[in-house]
Amino acid sequence: MKSDVILVKIESLRRCIRRIEEKRSDDVNMLKEDYDIQDIISVNLERAVQISVDIAALILAECEQKAPATMAESFEKLKEEGVISSELAGKLIKAVGFRNISVHQYQSIDWEIVFSIIHRNLPDFKKYIKAVLDYLDE
Repeated sequence: MKSDVILVKIESLRRCIRRIEEKRSDDVNMLKEDYDIQDIISVNLERAVQISVDIAALILAECEQKAPATMAESFEKLKEEGVISSELAGKLIKAVGFRNISVHQYQSIDWEIVFSIIHRNLPDFKKYIKAVLDYLDE
């Protein structure tokens, strides 16, 4: 049953990734100047992180793991369970850091960093999806 919920969440995560890919530009200045694009990208990045944490919580509950104390710890525990690699856990933990800045200090977001994330690190969410699907297939 939890795997059905996880699959629904994976589809939501894919939708967030698609929205970001559709709206990102190859020009950092466009991102810096377009508040609508900033909102679409930041909200979808926040959602992507939150959905990823939700998926982790569902998997950890199935593994009868104690609930993580922090969002970042969710990915540490998934690494310990062998669901994701150390490298991917580290990248997802950094994504949690971005999410926290985006949610709590929106005015201080460095849009050049966001530009880098959406062009270089977005595939990390796709790797996460693959790892979760591989885990579910076991």
